[in-house]
Amino acid sequence: MRADVAVIIPTLRRLDSLERAVRSVLAQTGVAYRLREIVVVDNDPQASARDTIARLAAEASVPVIWRHAPRPGVATARNEGLAATTAPLIAFLDDDEAASTGWLAALLSAQAATRADAVFGPIRGRVPEDTGWTRPYLERFFGREGPDQTQVIDIPHGCGNSLLVRATALPGAAPFNAAADQSGGEDDTLFAALRARGGRFGWASDAWVDEFAPPHRATLRYALARAFAYGQGPSQTAAAARDWLSVARWMAIGAAQTVAWGAAALGLTLISSPRRAEMLDRCARGLGKLFWMKGFEPHFYGERELARLDRQSAV
Repeated sequence: MRADVAVIIPTLRRLDSLERAVRSVLAQTGVAYRLREIVVVDNDPQASARDTIARLAAEASVPVIWRHAPRPGVATARNEGLAATTAPLIAFLDDDEAASTGWLAALLSAQAATRADAVFGPIRGRVPEDTGWTRPYLERFFGREGPDQTQVIDIPHGCGNSLLVRATALPGAAPFNAAADQSGGEDDTLFAALRARGGRFGWASDAWVDEFAPPHRATLRYALARAFAYGQGPSQTAAAARDWLSVARWMAIGAAQTVAWGAAALGLTLISSPRRAEMLDRCARGLGKLFWMKGFEPHFYGERELARLDRQSAV
């Protein structure tokens, strides 16, 4: 079988983490004849990853391609990666993830077994050891769970740790909506459209990756902001389709969740139970369904992340 899969890794000024991610792909087993290339999309205007990728490419057994997407934005970076390859199968790995050695083989096997247009795998969340009482919650938050066996699933996940069939899941030259560059959620829109076209989703139970949350993200505040954004997803997807009845339904669900989980969080906070983190998470997701409008979107990517990195380097 010809080499038919490319791995795309978008990155924004995380050189050590990026090198770990690339090396984990280079260490894959059982796919030497399938892996066509690794495409690293440098989303830093300063092109900070160029030298790192040049060094890794010089010692790699498969092509490692550097592409520059100088306008910071997660959807723009993904689209630039797609423009750099003609591979019919596209695997996405984030720059804060490291794949197990059988990761890509498991994704490919699951896609062949399920005939899915998009296949997702499990993630182990990793946070710094000194995170404190929120550590179990945060490891679950940054992780991803699913069925114990490879199978067709009804609900898609995020692009990190996924394999997509280009012809059916990634239509057009720029399938990721650049309007989501700063807030994220570009994959929600993509997969909602795929579902509407009758697309199929699969789960690869053995396609493990580890996701390493840096200290600035391994906080309850950050996780709850992300939970709020996740909660916005269903309402925003319905609004984009002008399905206002569904918007109203999701808002009603969100109101009920906010009240129920908010009360639970308050009670658990009064007794200092670690379980309050989970209740706060659920409450935040409920609030997101209520306040789904553009003005309430948290920004985690693009210019906001670049500004944070600039402040950090100036200290």
